[in-house]
Amino acid sequence: MSLWLWVLAACAAVYATKLLGYLVPQSWLRHPAVGRVSAMLTIGLLAALVAMNTFSAEQTVVIDARLGALLAAAAALLLRAPFIVVVLVGAATAAGIRALG
Repeated sequence: MSLWLWVLAACAAVYATKLLGYLVPQSWLRHPAVGRVSAMLTIGLLAALVAMNTFSAEQTVVIDARLGALLAAAAALLLRAPFIVVVLVGAATAAGIRALG
C-alpha cells in the first residue's frame, strides 16, 4: 500500500471519528467530569508533544539548543509577552545557542 493510500485512510478514519462525535448524547457532554477530563487530556497531549519535540532526535534523547529555546520561551510566557514575541524569543535563543556551538 502506498503512502498516499495510508494518508487517505487516516483522513477517512479521522473524519469518521469526528462524525461519531456528533452522535454522543448532549447529556453525556454536560457532565462535569467530561469537561475536566477533556481539559486534562489537552494539557497532557500538548506537554507530551513539547517534550518529544524538545528532547528527541531520531530514536535517542538529546539535550541541545531546543531546551534553551524552550526555557527562553517559557520565561517570555511567564512575563506575559505576546505570542509572536514568545516565538521570536525562542527562535532567537535557539539560533544564538547553535551559533555559539
